[in-house]
Amino acid sequence: MQNLKGLQPCLWFNDQAEEAAKLYCDIFPNSKVGRYSYYSSEGQDIHGHKEGDVMAVEFEIDGRPFMGLNGGPMFKFTEAVSFSIDCRDQKEVDYFTSRLIADGGEQGPCGWLKDKFGLSWQVVPVVLQEMLHDADKKKANRVMNVMLQMHKLDIAKLQEAYNG
Repeated sequence: MQNLKGLQPCLWFNDQAEEAAKLYCDIFPNSKVGRYSYYSSEGQDIHGHKEGDVMAVEFEIDGRPFMGLNGGPMFKFTEAVSFSIDCRDQKEVDYFTSRLIADGGEQGPCGWLKDKFGLSWQVVPVVLQEMLHDADKKKANRVMNVMLQMHKLDIAKLQEAYNG
């Protein structure tokens, strides 16, 4: 098997790929919008877009390649796929949560959320993984119990549960 040149998620949007790429690049450091491709008159009876409409946009989020495709309304995002953001502290948890749910997104349980395009994200403090993997199962279970009661994750409350 040949080595892959790269592996990149392609996110299917109705017609908001450019808007999404710009938003994500505004939120995440080390991010940029790249090349665009446009629909032509070829296949208009199949794709239904006007010539010159944005078909796809390449972008990077924190240096990782993505593609946004304006494919139409037939497919929607589900929670079956999400992107997890490792946060160093509460300030980062608060920042990413507030930015991603702005303008129509919604907070979900246990640090999960959906942005205004319906894409699912997990905003997770790194310390949570350390607590949940602790060899002391009583500590880990206390943290899990508290986390399951939360929407946006609160590091101080998780730490309090961990400490007993």
